[in-house]
Amino acid sequence: MTLSKIFAGLVATTGFVVVSTLSASAAIVCNDNVCWHASQRYEYPAEARVTIHEDSWKPTEKFTFREHEGRGYWKGESWVEW
Repeated sequence: MTLSKIFAGLVATTGFVVVSTLSASAAIVCNDNVCWHASQRYEYPAEARVTIHEDSWKPTEKFTFREHEGRGYWKGESWVEW
């Protein structure tokens, strides 16, 4: 009985670590006053001039959120992929 409880605890702990690792990779990325959610932390090119915030970040200024799939960044009204 004790061995099964230890195993169950290890499985639960492993699941928690996996879930928290997955959620920690998300970010809010901003370029000027335009922000979007990124599912992964990319290394953006220097010309993107973005600021990366934690996913829990709350803007204190007026920002516009635009969402887009894939790896890229907003430049004016256009989504630039790389």
